Amino acid sequence: MGTLGFACCLALVSGPAVRAHDLTAKALSDRAQIQDLITRYYYNFGRSNPESFTDFYADDAELILGSTHFKGKDGIAKAYGRAGGNSPARKAYSFNVTISNPLIVVHGDTATAELIFTEFLIDKQGDAPRVTTQGREYATFVKVKGEWRYKTRQIKGGTEPPEGWKE
Repeated sequence: MGTLGFACCLALVSGPAVRAHDLTAKALSDRAQIQDLITRYYYNFGRSNPESFTDFYADDAELILGSTHFKGKDGIAKAYGRAGGNSPARKAYSFNVTISNPLIVVHGDTATAELIFTEFLIDKQGDAPRVTTQGREYATFVKVKGEWRYKTRQIKGGTEPPEGWKE
């Protein structure tokens, strides 16, 4: 039994199941800063006085929602302007977006992230929350004046990454 256990451990150690990334102190700090940016971005949804969504983006960033592309901060501001007023979330008691399974890979002053988001809506106090949508985010990040910002943010359904996506 001991030999079998040792053989199993050796098999697990001999070939990593996933590609290992350099986990330097700087890379860990950058990953934490990016995850904080993503978390603050998603906390912004459903708030009565949200931060400007464009503040999370680089000046030349791009937001891709399905087949629609919004370029630069002005384009991104228009995307959020369209979504605002008639949204059921505005009339709801509570609207929350959770994120899960973030995979963040830092490449110096750029990075990529993949995650799953789920939107929950509670129509009136006491109602059970209901899932309104779930999807995936594929994003690239860049450092702007020492701060991480979205460079591209693509929202997509299904499980297949966007064409040409590289971690």
